[in-house]
Amino acid sequence: MIKMMLRPRWVLALLLALGVAAGFALLGHWQLERAIESGVVVERSTEQVKPLADVVQPDGTVTQIATGQMVTTTGSWVPGDEQLITTRLNGGIDGFWVVSHFQTDAAASVAVARGWAPDRATAQSVIEVLATEPSNAPVTLTGRFLTGEAPELPDPEGDSMEMTKVAPSALINLWADFSDESVYSGYIVDAEAAPGLDVIDSPVPEVDQSLNWLNIFYAIEWVVFAGFAVFLWYRLVRDALEREIEDAEALTALT
Repeated sequence: MIKMMLRPRWVLALLLALGVAAGFALLGHWQLERAIESGVVVERSTEQVKPLADVVQPDGTVTQIATGQMVTTTGSWVPGDEQLITTRLNGGIDGFWVVSHFQTDAAASVAVARGWAPDRATAQSVIEVLATEPSNAPVTLTGRFLTGEAPELPDPEGDSMEMTKVAPSALINLWADFSDESVYSGYIVDAEAAPGLDVIDSPVPEVDQSLNWLNIFYAIEWVVFAGFAVFLWYRLVRDALEREIEDAEALTALT
């Protein structure tokens, strides 16, 4: 068996098998690193208020680091662009959000959840008051920046205009005189509720410390493939040796 393995053709085949196994091992190592990286806790000072412009930029995607960050910005409200968002929980109680259109001093628009109401009548009355406030009044806004939610199709048996998600992509279609302006993909939960509303419960974001078990499974799979490449070479050598022995015995029997 050893002599068979030392033949040039099988030595070259072994080198090829080892090269393939090394490639599989590298892929397994890469998958393992991905699994470990996904489980690393990224420490973020989300409760340290930072300027909005330093956390996220308009007309771009919202990064994981930006999500949940307390931010501050200056600008003014755009009266008349208030919207009612239904089925919003606050302390486990179902109710309504009032969301306003805020324009920063940098001429970028962002949706702001102004507060929570336990019933529709209260929320509507606040919207009516907010719509009459003067425009261009300077405001310093502080709140938690969150990723914009995906728009949801209305209930075919309900109100077609009812909104249940804070989706900037849908809100900009309802804002008056809004054209091709810069807009943030997320929204801000105001730290101080508008008069007549309750402050929205916006807890510190939880940190996900779970490992990516799918990547770990892939890493193990690549290691198995690497071992199989060497095992396949061994089986080919063994089969070749057995065939030579059988041919030799057959030749001996004929003579």
